Amino acid sequence: MLIEFAAKTVVVTGAARGIGGAIAEGFAARGARVVALDVLADELDALGARLGAVAGDCETVALDLSDRAAVAERLAGVEADVVVHAAGGVRGQLPAPFEATTPDGWRDIYDANVTSAVNVLTTLVPAMKARGEGRIVTISSGAGLKPSLTGIQAYCSAKHALVGLTRQLALELGPFGITVNSVAPGFLRTSPDYERQWASYGPERQEAMVNAIAMRRLGAPEDIAHAVMFLASPFAGWITGQVLPVSGHPFP
Repeated sequence: MLIEFAAKTVVVTGAARGIGGAIAEGFAARGARVVALDVLADELDALGARLGAVAGDCETVALDLSDRAAVAERLAGVEADVVVHAAGGVRGQLPAPFEATTPDGWRDIYDANVTSAVNVLTTLVPAMKARGEGRIVTISSGAGLKPSLTGIQAYCSAKHALVGLTRQLALELGPFGITVNSVAPGFLRTSPDYERQWASYGPERQEAMVNAIAMRRLGAPEDIAHAVMFLASPFAGWITGQVLPVSGHPFP
């Protein structure tokens, strides 16, 4: 099975590092023109250098994806064949009792994980509908299918919301030739937040966590990128509204 994206425009959110970065690099290596979006400008510059080494026609855009007007202005005229929403995360938050939840903290996580997806997709979907084809892949989480290892209520709720949005859009956009699916990663050490979470477990719990995974290893960003590229390819043209766990487990 040869998967290529020559002459395709692929928009990737949360692309500066980790899962989003691997996705952007994977598409670029397979011939796509990648438009990489993230709020982390310095890390996005480093990604741009890597993309430029494998594909000449790629672009990085530093952008607050929670600002709908800014997103609409910056992405005006972009006709995406594929949109991958990898932006998200816990935004530096730590586990706390539910009654300690603050409106700002809750909103920050929803903005990063869900509002950002809404803003990007409402901007890019009309051109897909007019063209009669497209691929959308969201990066949810095992936390969108069950309680979250992070212990952060807003994060678990936001990932469940992203799964719901994925399924609803699949139903709505299917008649326009657009598939909408989600990849739900298991735990990956892809950001300072998740490194801190990993360190908090200590050596014994870390070992137990790895041993509980059928494949006996933590995932890598490339594991997620490979699943995304399959769902974005012509080989997945009759798959929509699905959540694919990529966790090394036979379950999320």
